[in-house]
Amino acid sequence: MTISAGALLTGTWTADELKTLGSAHGVGEHFTGPDGKIYKFVQYDTGAGSVAAVAGNVCYYYAPSGASAGATTVVTSDLSDSAGLGAGVLQSAPTDGQYCWIQIKGSATITPALTAGADGNALTAVGASDGTLDVSAAVTDAVVAYAVDASAKIIFCDFPF
Repeated sequence: MTISAGALLTGTWTADELKTLGSAHGVGEHFTGPDGKIYKFVQYDTGAGSVAAVAGNVCYYYAPSGASAGATTVVTSDLSDSAGLGAGVLQSAPTDGQYCWIQIKGSATITPALTAGADGNALTAVGASDGTLDVSAAVTDAVVAYAVDASAKIIFCDFPF
């Protein structure tokens, strides 16, 4: 993994576009913005439920039927096709198979409301609805963010690299 010198965070790319660009970002590459927020370049999969990507929604590491093979460069907003591990916040709305940036560290305003929670709560994908997060209820839940202002949908991202 490398740190990118620049990134079009709201862009989406097909596999063919990545091949023809020459200096395209590599899957798994990280970018640190001038504000200190960190982003990761990934591929989007709509999952078995064909859940469309929405900018500002949470995505999860893709694990078909909930069985992870350890892949950390493909994401989905279909919670049923994940192993319950949040990956980041989508910065664009890629279609199935396209590549995009997700935010993994720093403050973010998400599009959907949290499934539950109050300011300061630890957040997880476990128990959430597609595209959002829920309050962590067990020590075994992977905490991936914290509610900064739950009513305004502001979170502090702490998704795994």
